[in-house]
Amino acid sequence: MKPIKKAVFPVAGMGSRFLPATKASPKEMLPIVDKPLIQYAAEEAIAAGITELIFVTGRGKRAIEDHFDKAYELEVELEQRGKTKLLEQVRNMLPPGISCAYVRQAEALGLGHAILCAAPLVGDEPFAVVLADDLVDAEVPVLQQMVQLHAATGASVLGVQQVPPEQTRQYGIVETEHGPGPIHKIVGIVEKPGPEEAPSNLGVVGRYLLTPAIFDQLRSVRPGAGGEIQLTDGIAGLLKQETVLALPFEGVRYDCGSKLGYLKATVAYGIRHAEAGPEFREWLAHTGLLQHGR
Repeated sequence: MKPIKKAVFPVAGMGSRFLPATKASPKEMLPIVDKPLIQYAAEEAIAAGITELIFVTGRGKRAIEDHFDKAYELEVELEQRGKTKLLEQVRNMLPPGISCAYVRQAEALGLGHAILCAAPLVGDEPFAVVLADDLVDAEVPVLQQMVQLHAATGASVLGVQQVPPEQTRQYGIVETEHGPGPIHKIVGIVEKPGPEEAPSNLGVVGRYLLTPAIFDQLRSVRPGAGGEIQLTDGIAGLLKQETVLALPFEGVRYDCGSKLGYLKATVAYGIRHAEAGPEFREWLAHTGLLQHGR
């Protein structure tokens, strides 16, 4: 069984929910305190042992490539000003041995289509898919939890969490058979069902470990509305071919694709920030802004 060394980051979306902030800047570059969402996602993948980062980009996403590239002028400027701590942060954003590759998704034709765009770079290997919108605060990174389950079983793994019934229309919902320990075998998956049609309250949230068999499934998926190819439909086909597991991961998820989730993440990470955290906590404790509805 091949270890998982590649992760795909679909980052071609428009980010329309954060306009006008995302008019000229990718939503994945929105910062949580002093790091953009895409860097948190990359760090989670690296912590899970992944060494090859594959970004499926689109028009207007050049800032993501620049973020992970070497910035000679910036490094020289920081060095000349004696800002050694910032210089080290910039230089060591990615550890040695980590590579980045980029492929374009010319049209926004769904998550499944984005994954297909990465197929030539993934090849015949199992791989991870990480959606940077879903920021998960966990003692053991979620992807690491999933890699451990994959290593023990050889199966594809989807990260899931319980969602309120009124929110099932926002997720792919899985039906499972609960086996021993953390084993939840998926026997069905439905894209964004209403509460009355949902087979459970377990929603898939932005983390996938998939075998390369998913590519053939996606190639055979019939495009839906707007010509989109849904990853959920490909996984539904994969279930007929091999075992797919659901992992109710440990950790707190922030949906940073929504304004409310993004604000929650900013506060949660802000109060723990090594530099700004103590004063931020003190300000939150003493300010009257919230009490006065400002």
